[in-house]
Amino acid sequence: MSAVQSEIEQRVATGEPDVEVLLAETLPNGTLRVFIDHPDGVTLTLCERVTALLSDLRERYTLEVSSPGAERPLTKPSHFRRFVGRRARVRTVRARPAAAAGASSQRPVRSFTGELVGVTDSEITLAADGGVIAIPYSEIRRSNLVEE
Repeated sequence: MSAVQSEIEQRVATGEPDVEVLLAETLPNGTLRVFIDHPDGVTLTLCERVTALLSDLRERYTLEVSSPGAERPLTKPSHFRRFVGRRARVRTVRARPAAAAGASSQRPVRSFTGELVGVTDSEITLAADGGVIAIPYSEIRRSNLVEE
C-alpha cells in the first residue's frame, strides 16, 4: 500500500468512519484519484465531504473523489473474497507465461481476465482463458471487476 493511500485512509477513517477508501492512486498528470465506498452507497454529497477532508491535498494534486462504479477496483483480500464468482481483470507486476493460465501460447503476459474462483490470505486464483492461475497479492499491480 502506498504512503498516500495510508494517509488518506487514516484521514477518511477519522472524519467519515463508515467510508472505505478502495483505492488512492496518483496519475502521471498530477491527479490524485480516490475511489470510496459506503454501505449505503456513494452520493455526490459524500464525495464532497471526503473532498473537504482532503482539501489540503489540492495544493499538490488535482483531486478526484468518486464511487467505484461497475468496474470497481479490488485492492485488498477482503475485496477479492467479497467478489468470488465474479469476473475480474488482474494486471501483474511482471509478465507471467500465458501457459500458466492454460493458454497454448508461451508468450508472457501481464493481464489476466477470468472468474475469481479462490482467495487466500496470500493469493487469488483466477480461471482465465481456459486455465486456472494463482497470483500472489505481491505480484498484483492493479485489479478490478469486469462488467458481465
